[in-house]
Amino acid sequence: MMNELVWMALAATLGTWFVTALGAAMVIFFRTPNGNVMNLMLGFASGVMIAASFWSLLQPAIERAAQFSVLPPYLVVTAGFLAGALFMWGSDKAVTFARGRADHAADRPNERMNRIVMLILSITLHNIPEGLAVGVAFGALGSASAPAEGLMGAITIAVGIGLQNFPEGAAVSLPLRREGFSRRRSFLWGQASGLVEPAAGVIGALLVVYVQAILPYALAFAAGAMILVAVHELIPECQHNQQAYPYFATMGIVAGFAIMMLLDVMLG
Repeated sequence: MMNELVWMALAATLGTWFVTALGAAMVIFFRTPNGNVMNLMLGFASGVMIAASFWSLLQPAIERAAQFSVLPPYLVVTAGFLAGALFMWGSDKAVTFARGRADHAADRPNERMNRIVMLILSITLHNIPEGLAVGVAFGALGSASAPAEGLMGAITIAVGIGLQNFPEGAAVSLPLRREGFSRRRSFLWGQASGLVEPAAGVIGALLVVYVQAILPYALAFAAGAMILVAVHELIPECQHNQQAYPYFATMGIVAGFAIMMLLDVMLG
């Protein structure tokens, strides 16, 4: 029975990865990067990440902490959120040091590479707890009192996360295209950010009892990482050279937030 549930979790998370790849494929439609359009897309990515941080990560973290944690939910979520932000800050410093930027802070190409690394890392971190959540949902079917209802619930979670992954795939590939990556490389990196979900889904199904306890921290951790990258890197970058169209990138942020909020709230 457990083997069947693990295979089901793997199949479900492969599906969520596939939707991420479809979202990343949006970059194919941008043959020649236009500055204004790319700023709009970078703003869109920022809005997606900010909305996902709350509705996809923090809100489920609070609910799961209330169910499975002995500590108050607000402490669990705050600790995880701050840890995620500090992790990304430390990662930025580590990448800076590794690339020899300590004495060359004004070197633009290195700053560009830092943004790319942080963007990919933050979205990848965000996909790990989502994959765990799908795996836990399927793994818990082994002890479910109503298997049919539990299966529908697990499928609903997988479908919801999968649909949310479409704009998240675009949130990686489009900014990479703006940073000068080819369409092919932008797509490959965009879809690769979702490859952790199948692995995390299998782990969640196998370790369902143990993952329940750490999942709230993992969700909040990913939220902290995404907020730091969106606010520190993506939003300031999309506002560059906006004198002629001061609200162009801002509308991208609003649109990205609204679409991600709509999907999260509508799909539960």
